[in-house]
Amino acid sequence: MRKVDPKRQEAQRRRILEAAVTCFVRRGFHQTKTAEICAEAGMSPGNVFHYFPNKDAIIEAIVEEDRRETADLFAKLRDADDILEEMLRALDMLLEVVADPATTRLGVEVMAEAMRNPRVGALVRRNEIEAKALLVETLGRAAARGQVDATLDLENAAVWLMALVDGAFSRAALEPSFKPEEQAPMLRTLVTRFLQPAKSPSRRKRR
Repeated sequence: MRKVDPKRQEAQRRRILEAAVTCFVRRGFHQTKTAEICAEAGMSPGNVFHYFPNKDAIIEAIVEEDRRETADLFAKLRDADDILEEMLRALDMLLEVVADPATTRLGVEVMAEAMRNPRVGALVRRNEIEAKALLVETLGRAAARGQVDATLDLENAAVWLMALVDGAFSRAALEPSFKPEEQAPMLRTLVTRFLQPAKSPSRRKRR
């Protein structure tokens, strides 16, 4: 019996996903034909269908990949000595990602597909719910260490931090003059002022 090589399978799967992303960025989900993905990957339809039965399965795999990347990010934040500073670094890296037109286009395609396709929509909503829960937990850890304002409503704080991230993607997609990496200092200022613990007012010295 022929043995399955997990590493080779994962490499082949990754190759198909990367080819699909290239095609989706170029033509969008609905304009892209499965044959184009096969050609981009340099694989036969039978080989591609062995890993993904249809184009929807490829889109769902892209959403799942985003879920794993988000979980890895929060695992890194959880282990950081200074969680707030690590969050700021993560936002710097996020803006570098947003600066890539291909990534922004793919993000827009995923959100549009989530509105049209109930299964993709359910997966995207699951990702958002999980990401919010991880962010609330991370903020709670930081607050317990005195690194984040413990008086904040952490649920609502997480909502608005996620809205900032969504807004960066939308702005990059809609405004050609928007340069995400140039906005890193302003985003750091906004988030720092929002999250950092309030300083106790200094007492006046008695004369």
